[in-house]
Amino acid sequence: MTASDTAATTTPPRRWQRVKLAAVVMAVIVAVTAAAAAGWIVSLGPLPLAEAREVSTTVLDRNGKLLRAFAMADGRWRLPVDARTEVDPGYLKLLLGYEDQRFYSHAGVDPLALGRAALQLLTRGHIVSGGSTITMQLARLIEPRRRRSIHAKLRQIVRAFQLEHELSKDEILNLYLTLAPFGGNLEGIRAASIAYFGKEPKRLSLAESALLVALPQSPERRRLDRHPAAARAARDRVLERMVEESRISAEDAAQAKTVPVRRMRNPFPMLAPHSTDRALATVRNSTIIRLTLESGLQRTLEALARDRAAALGSDISIGIIAVDNATGDVLAHVGSADYFDERRAGQVDMTQAVRSPGSTLKPFIYGLAFEDGFVHPDSLIDDRPVRFGSYAPENFDMTFQGTVAVRRALQLSLNVPAIELLDRVGASRLSSRLKQAGADLVLPKDEVPGLAMGLGGVGVTLHDLVQAYSGIPRLGSVLPLREIVRDSGADREPLRLMDAVAAWQVGNVLLGTPPPENAVRNRIAFKTGTSYGYRDAWSVGFDGRMTVGVWVGRPDGAPVPGLIGRVAAAPVLFDAFARTGKLLVALPKAPRGTLIASNAKLPLPLRRFRPAGELIRTGNEHTLRIQFPLNGSRIDAGGGGNGIKLSALPVKVAGGVFPMTMLVNGKVVGEIESRRQRMVEPPGPGFVRLTVMDAAGAADTVTIRIQ
Repeated sequence: MTASDTAATTTPPRRWQRVKLAAVVMAVIVAVTAAAAAGWIVSLGPLPLAEAREVSTTVLDRNGKLLRAFAMADGRWRLPVDARTEVDPGYLKLLLGYEDQRFYSHAGVDPLALGRAALQLLTRGHIVSGGSTITMQLARLIEPRRRRSIHAKLRQIVRAFQLEHELSKDEILNLYLTLAPFGGNLEGIRAASIAYFGKEPKRLSLAESALLVALPQSPERRRLDRHPAAARAARDRVLERMVEESRISAEDAAQAKTVPVRRMRNPFPMLAPHSTDRALATVRNSTIIRLTLESGLQRTLEALARDRAAALGSDISIGIIAVDNATGDVLAHVGSADYFDERRAGQVDMTQAVRSPGSTLKPFIYGLAFEDGFVHPDSLIDDRPVRFGSYAPENFDMTFQGTVAVRRALQLSLNVPAIELLDRVGASRLSSRLKQAGADLVLPKDEVPGLAMGLGGVGVTLHDLVQAYSGIPRLGSVLPLREIVRDSGADREPLRLMDAVAAWQVGNVLLGTPPPENAVRNRIAFKTGTSYGYRDAWSVGFDGRMTVGVWVGRPDGAPVPGLIGRVAAAPVLFDAFARTGKLLVALPKAPRGTLIASNAKLPLPLRRFRPAGELIRTGNEHTLRIQFPLNGSRIDAGGGGNGIKLSALPVKVAGGVFPMTMLVNGKVVGEIESRRQRMVEPPGPGFVRLTVMDAAGAADTVTIRIQ
C-alpha cells in the first residue's frame, strides 16, 4: 500500500471526528443559549396583571349609565370597559385594521407584521408601520419600557405569549382598551371618549373613531387640549390608510376629514354627588357601584333645584327625593341646589338634615284617626279656639273656620282640628307608629312626644318623611328606601304605617288639596308644611307610581321671611312631576270595607267628631261606658312580674242599648254579650284602641297599651 493510499484511508475518520465535534459544540451552544433564555424568561416572573386591572371607581344608575367616576389615587382616569357591549363596532374595526389585522388568529406575535415592518425600515430608512400586535402593545402598557431596544422587544414578545396563554382574546382586547394612553391622565377608550366627546364610546362617528385610533401612538404630542392640529393630521393619516386597504370608502374618509378637531376637554359626569359620595364611603372593595337612581330624572331634578333656588335667593338651597312606590327605590336624590356653591353649603345633603316638618305630619294624625274609627273624612269637626292646658293652637292665618268637614280640615291644613285629633289619637302613639314605619322623629333633649309635634314641634329628615308618605299610596305598608343596589338582593320587609282603608282615605283627601297657582286640581295628592319662623318650606306628594318630597330653606337654619310651603315648595313638587315626562298614574282603588258615604248617611257616632271624654247622650238611657279596661291602662300580656298571661282580654261595659258592637283599632270584632262583656284577643304589643257602639248610636272609646 502506498503513502497516498494510507492518507486516503485516514482522512474520512478525521473529518467525521471534526463534524462530530462541531455538532457537539453547536449542541452545547444551543443548550446553553436555551438554558440562558429559559432562565431569563423565568427571571421575568409572572405577569403583573393585578396592578394593570386597577381602575377608577365608577358609580352607575339603575340602567348601567355612568353617574360619576372617581379618579384613581394617582389622579389617572381609567374606566373599565367591555368591548363587545360598550364600544362602537366601527371603532373596533378601524382599530384592528390599523393596528393588528390578524389579532384573532395569531398567538401574540404576528411574524408577517414584524417582517413587513422590518422590510419597510430597510427600504425606506424610517418606520412606516409597527410590527407590534395589540397583545404586544398591551405587554408594553403593563410593563412600560424606558427606551426602544432589542432586549425590550424580546421582553414584549415573551410577555405577549404569556398574555395569550393566560387570557382570552376578549380579555386582552378589553384590557388594552382600558390601559391605552390618550394624553395627560386619560387612559382607556371610555375616559378618552367622555373627556374629548362628552359621551360613552358606544356610538362614535368615523371621524371620532379614527381620532381615537391615532391618539395612543403618540398620546402627549397629539393631545386634543394642547395639540389639536397634530391630532387632526394623525387622524387623517389613519383615514387615508384605511382607504388604501379598502376598509372604508374614499367618500366617507373625505367627509370625516372635514370634521374639526377642537382644543377642548369635557368634565367627567358628576350626577348625584351626595349619593355617590355616600356610596363610595359605604361600599368597600368594589370598583363598580350600582345605585337605584335614574340618571335622566336625576339630571332633570338637579337642574330644577338649581333654577328654582337661584330664583328664590342666593342663600336658598333645595332638597328633592323621588321614590318608586312599588319598590321603595330612590329614583332621584338631590341633596342641594349646587354641590359646589359654598354660600349655599352645597356639599351638605339637606335630604338627611333634621328639620322641623311644619304641618307635613298631619296626614298621619288623620290616618290614625280614620284607623281608630272615631272619625271619617266626611265627619264634621270644629275649628274653634281651644286650649290644652297652657297650649292654645292657632291657624296659620290666625282665623277660625267654624264647623268644617274633616276632609276640608286636612286639605286646608287647619291646626286646631289636627291637634284635637292628635289629642284623641295620642302623641306617643303617632311617634311610635312613624318610628315603626322607619321615620325617626327627633325631639328636644329630655322631652316626650306632645301635641306640638302635630304642628312641627319635632325634627325629621326629608328622607324619612318621604319614606313614610310612600306608604300611603301603598295602602298602609312602607318599604324602607333603597339607594345602593346590593349583590345580596335580600328582600326588605314592609313596615306597617296604617291600615289599608285609612291609607286610602288619607290619599283620597290629599288628592283634593287645592294646588298651587296654574296647576291642575285632583292630579297629585300632596301636603305642604311651613316650620316656625319661616325656616323650612316642605311639600310631599304622590301619584300611583311615585312619591316626591321637596324641602326649601337655608342650610344654616336662618329664617327667610315669606318662605311658605305652598308658595316655595309646592310649585317645585308639581314641576318635578311634570318634568318626569311620564303620565300620572291613578291612586289605588278603595279597598274592600271602605265606608264611602256623605255625612248624612254616616252612622251617628261618625257624623261629628267629639273630643275624648265627650259622650253622645241618648235621652233617659244610662250612658254607654267602658268599665274595663280603663282608659290609659297598661296590660301585661306576657305574664311578666305579677301579670297574668292573657290569651284573651275581657272588655266590660255599662249602660247603652243592645245590640252593641265591639271594635278593635277601628275593625269590628263582634257584638257584646248579654252579660255586657266580650273577650278580645290581644292584637299584639303596642297601643290598642277599643270602641263600643250601641243601637242608639252612643259610643265610648278607651286606649290601652299591651306590653
